Formats: sequence, structure tokens, C-alpha cells
Amino acid sequence: MSVDELVAASRLDAKVVKAIVSGKYTASPVQRARVAGALGVAVEEISWEHGVEVQHLRGNGPQVGRST
Repeated sequence: MSVDELVAASRLDAKVVKAIVSGKYTASPVQRARVAGALGVAVEEISWEHGVEVQHLRGNGPQVGRST
């Protein structure tokens, strides 16, 4: 199944489906159900882990009060 076919079958936004497929986005329970239904499998049969390491490039983090 192509990504375009998955978008049509799941009725999710194309950007969301592409991000889920590439592992850059962790799907919500509703999104997971739609993707699984479109693929004809149970939600538990799909690996939903976020595949891209989160990088903190900017922000205050634990040192609140200090600029970065």
C-alpha cells in the first residue's frame, strides 16, 4: 500500500500519515486505530515507537530563568 493509499483509506491528513510512516511522529490512539483499520490489522500488530531521536536545540530546559 502506498502512502497516498494509506492517506485515503485512513482519512488522516497526508502530513500526519507521512510523519507516522517515517517514525517522526507518535500517533494518537484515534490515529492509530485509523491507520490499523486502513491496513486491515490490529493496532497491537504495528510498532508505534517514535523512530527519530528528540534533539533539544534551543530552550530553557531545567535551567529555568536563564536565557539560552
